[in-house]
Amino acid sequence: QVHLVESGGGLVQAGGSLRLSCAASGRPFSVVTMGWFRQAPGKGREFVARINWSGHLTDYADSVKGRFTISRDNAKNTMYLQMNSLKPEDTAVYYCAAGRGDWGTRSWLDFGSWGQGTQVTVSS
Repeated sequence: QVHLVESGGGLVQAGGSLRLSCAASGRPFSVVTMGWFRQAPGKGREFVARINWSGHLTDYADSVKGRFTISRDNAKNTMYLQMNSLKPEDTAVYYCAAGRGDWGTRSWLDFGSWGQGTQVTVSS
């Protein structure tokens, strides 16, 4: 089991930027696929991005492609989500998650450990 703690959320105007961090402890971080999901009020949990153990393979939802960048620093047991050109529709609670195994799929079912979430609010 991996223990995850997100930080970096907040209130930002449309067009602005935020960088989320996810600090991991417990199960070795460097061998795990990691991901970001988000959940807006009244909606289900939505895939945002994922990154494989080495950082060489990434995958993004179409809604964030070209605006968000996922990265990781295995020496620091930390994953990041750089969010640029933010839109009001990006408003949600953002969760980091650790994969159950290898690359897997975008489904939240392939992620077994979750952080508590961090709120991102984008004003128009």
